[in-house]
Amino acid sequence: MSDPVRIVIADDQQLVRTGFRLILDAEDDLEVVGEAADGAEALEVVRRECPDVVLMDIRMPELDGIEATRRIVGGPTKVLMLTTFDLNEYVYEALRAGASGFLLKDTPAEQLAEGVRVVARGDALLAPSVTRRLLDEFARADDGAAAPAPAPPPGLDELTARELEVFKLVARGLSNAEIAEELVLGETTVKTHVARMLMKLGVRDRVQAVVLAYESGIAGRP
Repeated sequence: MSDPVRIVIADDQQLVRTGFRLILDAEDDLEVVGEAADGAEALEVVRRECPDVVLMDIRMPELDGIEATRRIVGGPTKVLMLTTFDLNEYVYEALRAGASGFLLKDTPAEQLAEGVRVVARGDALLAPSVTRRLLDEFARADDGAAAPAPAPPPGLDELTARELEVFKLVARGLSNAEIAEELVLGETTVKTHVARMLMKLGVRDRVQAVVLAYESGIAGRP
């Protein structure tokens, strides 16, 4: 049996932390190893416990979740953002900071637990509602008069036609299983396409690929 996924919960509301702990500790393969009431404390707990995943609130005193995320990513710990503030500006900044996923706090318990597992495996987790908001935000930004077309991202011209299809579907927040169904491919084949696409674009994970797709306008293209 593999070791449980080690989790730190960072939220300034004790009731929220307690609720998340009860949900996650009820799962055999998940273990909450620490809590933090603000971003600064979260950094201390992460340094001490070296968790696999941090559940990070965005709005916290001392140090907000976005800045705390910037200081955590790059190491082995993944960050899953949880917030009631489902505003585009927070979603976008959280993803740019390096978060591996984003869920709202009213996410059902079973989806929260599965979300932690997905992020711990190194995959991205983007609620469909989040990717829709991102698309809407960039669509509105493009409505400005005579806005110059964004430059294509480096490596885009190296993608095969199939990898470009996969890139656009990843930008919509689809999982490998959903992409496989959409393109009538095997999941293993999709996983290979995703890995090659990430390598050619020079991004570290699916979340960064999503950000790149929206910034470059690829996500809005037919």
